[in-house]
Amino acid sequence: MTMEAARTAIGPMALVAVEQRLAPSRRIVHDELAESFLPTAARWFLSMTGARTATRMSAMAERHYPGLWGGLLCRKRYIDDKLSEALPQIDAFVNLGAGFDTRALRLLDDNRVPAWELDQRANIETRRARLKQRYGRVPANMTLVAIDFEHQALDAALAAQGYRRELRTFFVWEGVTQYLDEASVRATFAFLSRAKPGSRLAFTYICSDFLEGDVPPGMAPLYRRFVASRPVWRFGLDPQALRAFLAPYGWRAIEQLEPAALAQRYIEPTGRNLSCMPIERTVYAERV
Repeated sequence: MTMEAARTAIGPMALVAVEQRLAPSRRIVHDELAESFLPTAARWFLSMTGARTATRMSAMAERHYPGLWGGLLCRKRYIDDKLSEALPQIDAFVNLGAGFDTRALRLLDDNRVPAWELDQRANIETRRARLKQRYGRVPANMTLVAIDFEHQALDAALAAQGYRRELRTFFVWEGVTQYLDEASVRATFAFLSRAKPGSRLAFTYICSDFLEGDVPPGMAPLYRRFVASRPVWRFGLDPQALRAFLAPYGWRAIEQLEPAALAQRYIEPTGRNLSCMPIERTVYAERV
């Protein structure tokens, strides 16, 4: 993974932090910890941001990048909900590409569920510093693991940090697969194929036809930035082929909501004029 991929960890959490300036009934995601993981300049900007500015920012994003703001927040809310639902049936949490995500801090029972947070070294060291800044230490149930997904084996990296495959695990792999090559994605699924039955996986991917040049209305700026000018996004899947892709690795897709269904579930109740990106899917799966 490139350093550009590592830097994208800040953007989604900045959106989440801005969202907290809105009234609870208008939020898609509820995350009071998001702001504390942002760089100093971003926290300073947010200190001067109110609900009106937050609303204008999301509306502007919707005009220039249709579905980006709503799509990022909907996928986060969906994964939050699935983790909360599955919590009584899991023994561990593994975040494959944690960035500055706060799920392990907000949603886990830290007396019971251990968490392993994996990412590139630069993000892990920043995450460690932010945790120490806020809590004085890395929480006792959390283990930070620096890894390069394209050059290091997940099995070895996690085993060295105390993770055991017999734990029923909730894996999150959000906003990562598109930055990897196909061999690295398949190597990760080979690792996941050895997970204990009953484990769960929530992951996202970009639709392969977008990477091949089928660009929906409004998505041209994203295509130019991440695909055409330089192939930062390299891996995609055909939604119709998802089940066939997962089956050899022992995973069964429980749910793959269309973007419009995510918007109906999480945006419509807020009354906001946002949409979800048509080029991305969020999948919830079970190890069988």
